Amino acid sequence: MNGSIFVSHKWKDETIEAKARWFQSLSLEERMYLLCYFTDLILAVNPGIVEEKYTQQASGRICVLSKK
Repeated sequence: MNGSIFVSHKWKDETIEAKARWFQSLSLEERMYLLCYFTDLILAVNPGIVEEKYTQQASGRICVLSKK
């Protein structure tokens, strides 16, 4: 693609890998903006979600990532 942006309007091109590549291409500020945007959207649609208790204990291995 020679550094150009690839735009597709086909569902088959929206793989989880393609979405991950797009998300990884964002800056930290853009990622945080999206996090806040989606959080605000969820709270606007369902304000009572913060009182719901659907948490479950994590089973299996947990991987902690840190930036060195």
